[in-house]
Amino acid sequence: MKNIRNFCIIAHIDHGKSTLADRLLEHTKTITEREKQDQLLDSMDLERERGITIKSHAIQMDYEYEGEAYVLNLIDTPGHVDFSYEVSRSIAACEGALLIVDAAQSIQAQTISNLYLALENDLEIIPVLNKVDLPSANPEEVTDDIVDLLGCDPEDVIHASGKTGFGVENILKAIIERVPAPKGNPDAPLQALIFDSVYNSYRGVETYFRVINGSIQKGQKIKFIATGKEYYADEVGTLKLKQEPKKSIRAGDVGYLITGIKAASEVKVGDTITDALNPTKEIIEGFEDVKPMVFAGIYPVDTEDYEELRASMEKLQLNDASLVFVPESSAALGFGFRCGFLGMLHLEIIQERLEREFDMTVITTVPNVSYHAYTNKYPDTMILVNNPSDLPEPSTLNRVEEPYIKASIITKSDFVGPVMSLCIDKRGEITNQTYLTTERVELTFDMPLSEIVFDFYDRLKTVSKGYASFDYHPIGFKQSKLVRVDILLNGQPVDALSALLHESSAYNVGKKMCEKLRQLIPRQQFDIPIQAAIGAKIIARETIKALRKDVTAKCYGGDISRKRKLLEKQKKGKKRMRLVGNVEIPQQAFMAVLKLNE
Repeated sequence: MKNIRNFCIIAHIDHGKSTLADRLLEHTKTITEREKQDQLLDSMDLERERGITIKSHAIQMDYEYEGEAYVLNLIDTPGHVDFSYEVSRSIAACEGALLIVDAAQSIQAQTISNLYLALENDLEIIPVLNKVDLPSANPEEVTDDIVDLLGCDPEDVIHASGKTGFGVENILKAIIERVPAPKGNPDAPLQALIFDSVYNSYRGVETYFRVINGSIQKGQKIKFIATGKEYYADEVGTLKLKQEPKKSIRAGDVGYLITGIKAASEVKVGDTITDALNPTKEIIEGFEDVKPMVFAGIYPVDTEDYEELRASMEKLQLNDASLVFVPESSAALGFGFRCGFLGMLHLEIIQERLEREFDMTVITTVPNVSYHAYTNKYPDTMILVNNPSDLPEPSTLNRVEEPYIKASIITKSDFVGPVMSLCIDKRGEITNQTYLTTERVELTFDMPLSEIVFDFYDRLKTVSKGYASFDYHPIGFKQSKLVRVDILLNGQPVDALSALLHESSAYNVGKKMCEKLRQLIPRQQFDIPIQAAIGAKIIARETIKALRKDVTAKCYGGDISRKRKLLEKQKKGKKRMRLVGNVEIPQQAFMAVLKLNE
């Protein structure tokens, strides 16, 4: 065990962790010349195109240092805030972390939040200054920032470049010298932590785990503690570029396990694996079920594709256990699903994967978060509201609680004013303001999750000219004055356009939605009133005027009453039409709600 090193790479998005991982694999000769490609560990096309890591990956490298052979287990982590739970479990499986900072961009919000995660798990942090070969790099200044943040010596910061491979030798040396070897008792009962799982269509779910104590043998009967289910270990092995089956994996090492499980939901990240016959007494701490934060309805464009969409969603769920969906129907859109996502990026990725991998064109309704509602009749019974239409009637409602987050934003000191006013517009309360350097400020806000779901990130980038990074984590529920704003078209409520809003902004948003819909819905043969309502009270109205024929064209001169008679006759016909006519809502009207501020 003394020659095993388990480490992960943590960084903000785009600071070059996947590229640096490629260089480490090449330097340790884990991959051959033929297998070389950029972002080697990112296996999805979507990951390569967007340049982000969506799933974390693990790979084992063999490296000889001063005549001794070492085994280095690298666990790559996603950088995006939506996947922070996966990052926390990957960190729990390691003893050390490479903290990568871009020499041109300096420290960003997620660098700090992932660093705190690593420090909570007592990891040895090796700071790496990446991209030092860029013309815009500022190594001396950024090194000072890292020293201030970590309290280390400037000599501890390794200068490197993922592009040219400069400094990779020093990184490997630091991993071996600074990262402690794993501790664990190979003779104790089996105790292993699941940090990831991948679905293979031929072999079922492949579970990635790190053995803390004991060892796991091929053919052994094992038990997953959180689900309580027992399986046989059909195959265990280590993760090179391709899987290498082994007879057993001992304490301190990282490997994969195949048990023939068909449903990804049975393997939970953070769960403990133990021996079914001689179980461990201690469960690895920190396990939690991943909870969806953002909900949206996904509907097929053509109602006949409903069953096909269900099959596609089920296949996607095999690969992504954090996607949750239940069937629902809407009067405006027909049959579809109410889906739960980890965040807005997760929603975008699922939508894109449905279109790419399954050729499903879908309509996504306005994303919203889940609320807790309480009625007057049962003030202690919580009703979970994932869909605005589930909210009890205003007359019976006692109170509503909404989820709050702690948001940390790092920006240049020039943009503090605009960023603060944006957050206060979004009902944020500032809790802290720290100057990291004379140029850079960290602002901490408590704000409602529902306010950041729509356009917050885009607007933050706009007001800070791209110089702000953003990170958040949930802090629980708080009581708020929320109301449901319904949109009525021709007197009929359109459930897909309902939204739960704070009382203070309900009037403005209702008015804007009516104005936007007036521009988007084509004119008909009759007048269409568009109304926004809270309960029975109408708060805004716009009218789409009817297309009219000039019926008075044939009257020239003569008495005015002849013209009036013709116009009255036309008016009656339009009124009768309005009673029977129905209004087609174009697809972009559903998306318009997201872009109210443009």
